[in-house]
This record gives sequence, structure tokens and C-alpha cells, in this order.
Amino acid sequence: MKLQRTNRLRALTVGAIAVTSALVLTACGSDDNTATGGDSPSQSAAGGDIECNGEGNLLASGSSAQKNAVDAWVQAYQEACPDTQINYNPTGSGAGIQEFLQGKTAFAGSDSALKEDEVADSQKVCKDGGKAINLPMVGGPVAIGYNLSGVEDLVLDASTLAKIFDSKITSWDDDAIKALNPDVELPATKIQAFHRSDESGTTDNFTTYLNEAAPEDWTYEPAKAWAAQGGQSANGSAGVATNVNQTDGAIGYFELSYATGNDIDTVKLDTGAGEPVEATVENSSNGIAAGKIVGTDGDLAMELDYTTTEAGAYPIILVTYEIACDKGNAPETLEAMKSFLGYAASEAGQNELAEIGYAPIPDEVITQVREKVDTLS
Repeated sequence: MKLQRTNRLRALTVGAIAVTSALVLTACGSDDNTATGGDSPSQSAAGGDIECNGEGNLLASGSSAQKNAVDAWVQAYQEACPDTQINYNPTGSGAGIQEFLQGKTAFAGSDSALKEDEVADSQKVCKDGGKAINLPMVGGPVAIGYNLSGVEDLVLDASTLAKIFDSKITSWDDDAIKALNPDVELPATKIQAFHRSDESGTTDNFTTYLNEAAPEDWTYEPAKAWAAQGGQSANGSAGVATNVNQTDGAIGYFELSYATGNDIDTVKLDTGAGEPVEATVENSSNGIAAGKIVGTDGDLAMELDYTTTEAGAYPIILVTYEIACDKGNAPETLEAMKSFLGYAASEAGQNELAEIGYAPIPDEVITQVREKVDTLS
């Protein structure tokens, strides 16, 4: 469904807060996500006060797209609140939602909003008549990274990308690519397109873009699972980025932080805006700001405009949600979860994002997220 734009959302002003290192999180095989009670006083970290409520081990899993953002939040939070151990396992959006629905985690991360059947299933886990809701917490571009010897500036459009990832364009010197890059000497190197092997909200967002911006060339329904023919698969955004980085002629899709972290060149998109649009935090903020909240009854799911032709608006964007019960959360983890998510949604937590290739959620949306986190029960 294409968005009829009304008022643009005002983007959150980004502060400059350096993230000096990333916390290495371990995958947890236990189903125990309990925490012991007890509150600690507020402590200052990352430029803002963090309310340290709850102690023990808080388990979460899901989107690998937001892993680097969660790492930064966890580092700052645990410096202020050492009695709470937060373990986030980047299993992918599909797996994270399933673990949440099985009661294995306190919350999940997903790059696409919950489906109706998933909301219905959540009523088995969310007690007291509660249900799972979407809390938009991280934004940013899905970069198209490529590795092509001698080519450092590449422009593609939705139609060409659709044909590349559906194995209909197989060589880098194809006429369609040449037409978009008349001043670039393109080699006859074979294209090796990498996609996610796991169910992924990043795949869902990327294929939604292809389906809406090039419907004649991408006839598959958008989904977390890859549906097109051919290509090569890799697990997680990190796996796709690693394979692109190591393979001449490769192309893949992943969050901008994986491109910058691996020094991978990214495609500029011809959206019909006049000038090709680069995958940057600022340009993705312009794209996210064109979105709107479409969730109801306390849910904050957003609808994005993947077909925008506005100058400087990068259209392959995703919003990553934290998934939690609106009420009926496990009492053992409730206070710690609210404390951590409250920090992530705070001004200080959002200011962490731009330094590592993510876009803060627009001001008018993140304000509603903060209010909703406060009411979780």
C-alpha cells in the first residue's frame, strides 16, 4: 500500500555522542529470562539519566539489523546499571518473534511489524488480556553493497535491482547497468547476488521496495523469507556483508552500519528525483519522516513510502521494532525491560544511533514510544 503523504514528520536532531566500543553479547540457549527484584538509583550515562530498575538477566532476540544499535545501548546501560545483564541474540526477525511468542524472551526485535496472526498468538504469552505491540526504536537505510574491482561509483534503479536479484541480469556490463552509468567502465564480471538465508525483516523491507517500486520486474510478494530464483544465501546481515566483502562481482543488501563497518561501497539509487540518492543516515531520515503511524489500540506500527521521488529521500529504509506485551509481561522482567527500553527511546539513547550508521526515530513518533513504554505492565 502506497502512502499518501500529508504532513512530514520532523526528524529528531542528532547529537554527536561517540560510541567507543561494542559489547560482545552471547547467545543464550536457556529459556530462563527471569530477574530478581530490586531497584537501583538513577545514574548518568551516555549524556542522560538511566533509571536502573530491576536486576538479573534480561533475554531478547531477533533482528540482526539492529544488533549494532543494541550493542551500543547495552554498553551504556550496563555501565550505569551493572546489576542487570542484557543478552540480545541477533537470530533474525522471524526467529526472534517466534522465541518471544514461545515465552523464551522478554522482548523481540523485528524489522517488520507483527502480522495479525502473530498478534493473535501473542495473547497466549501476554497475560491479563494483553497482546504484543510494535514499538519503533531504530531507523535506517538498507544499503545495497557491492564489490566490483575498479568501480567505486555505481547507480542502479529499482527495475535493474529487481532483475539482478531475480537472476535476469547476470553480468556487470549488461546494457541496463551501462545506461545508468554512462561514464563508468563496467567489467564483464559475473554478478553474484547474495540474499539472506534466514527469515528477515531486512528481506521483507527490501522486497517491499522492489515490489512497490518495480512491480512489473519483481512479482513476488514481500516476505521475510527470500522467494526469488538463483543467487547465493548467507545467514544474517553480517553473513551477507562478509560474503560481499570477500567476493569480486558480489552485491547484497544489509544495514548501512554493516557497509561502513566493512568498508563496502554502496549503490546510489535513481529514484526519479533528478539526482541519484545515496544511502546515508540523513537521506534515510528524510525517507522515514515521510511515514506515518498506522497501528491502532496502542500499537505504533508505521507505514513507509518506498516509492518516494523526493530529492534527498532514500527509499529503501526500515524501521526496527521492539516487540513487547502491552500488558501481561512477565513480572520478573517487567521493570528491567521498561528501564532498558526507556533508555533506548530516550534522547540520549536515540542520539547514539547516528554515530553508528542508524537514523533516530522522528521526534513525533519517538515521543509516543516513550509514553507507551511507561505504560507497559
